[in-house]
Amino acid sequence: MSKQDLPGLDLGRLRTYLDERLPGLVTGDLTGEVVEGGRSNLTYVVGDGVSRWVVRRPPLGHVLPTAHDMAREHRVLTALRGTPVPVPSTIALCEDIEVTGAPFYVMAFVEGRSFRAADELTALGVPRTVHIGNELVDTLGALHAVDPEAVGLADFGRPEGYLERQVRRWKKQLDSSRSRDLEGIDLLHDDLAAALPVSGAPTLVHGDYRLDNVLVDENDRVVAVLDWEMATLGDPLTDVALMIAYAEAGRLGLEVVPDVSAAPGYPCANDVVARYALSSKRDTSALNWYVGFAFFKLAVILEGIFCRYSQGKTVGPGFESVGSSVEPLVRLGNDILKR
Repeated sequence: MSKQDLPGLDLGRLRTYLDERLPGLVTGDLTGEVVEGGRSNLTYVVGDGVSRWVVRRPPLGHVLPTAHDMAREHRVLTALRGTPVPVPSTIALCEDIEVTGAPFYVMAFVEGRSFRAADELTALGVPRTVHIGNELVDTLGALHAVDPEAVGLADFGRPEGYLERQVRRWKKQLDSSRSRDLEGIDLLHDDLAAALPVSGAPTLVHGDYRLDNVLVDENDRVVAVLDWEMATLGDPLTDVALMIAYAEAGRLGLEVVPDVSAAPGYPCANDVVARYALSSKRDTSALNWYVGFAFFKLAVILEGIFCRYSQGKTVGPGFESVGSSVEPLVRLGNDILKR
């Protein structure tokens, strides 16, 4: 725990801001730490010795203009309170960059465990791992069942033409982060753009849904869905496919992708699709395209992180291995589109 100096967060200025905005919330000196494991927005746990909170802000020196929107992330978390989707309570949104150097928001600390490694699940045993995997799929189904209009998010995105814009957007993100040649990535983009499927009914989508973006309690229930920076209104199958893509990449042992999917009992792709399709009644017949796109999206995200890391503009352990994981993801995307 640091008394004052955290990368990207001045605890003294944060305390002053909270005292002015919410008098009495903080009762002692703030201490804090950076939460490890994130590769994009910076997350901190701060506390005063009595209570704890979570602070989120963009990465240092972020370069992608459409990402890292704190107000948008804060809005969706606030809207989902009271729905079947478990999310932390929001406390404050600060868009004054004088406080920390960037917009940030504060939310409640939720007690729970985040699983990133296969051995963490393996230690729980197969029955509990099966239950956690099912909880993950069911929570995603609950998110996609939320009526955006009913929670004030009817204007949260433009679902018409969503897939076309997504492919175009992630190509733009790639071009913004290009610092080297990547074999096969332009072929993957071109094939995706040439074979867009027809989307079903739009829903709220998370945009980065996976096991280590949720918290699980001691009863193996999902108690919080985190990291909503990519949420919007769009095609829900993109969430399903990304969950599958993370699992497939994790089974390959790529260092920057959590390998929880290698644990005995973790649902395979067919199990995920079957459980989701049964509860949601959605057509999943075109899912290969969505999984191919998910690999493209993952590759672009990691390439953006590699670009920031190589320029010394982001912090955290493990970034040195990010760059070597991009081309294997591109190969997975190209392979599944050939099936």
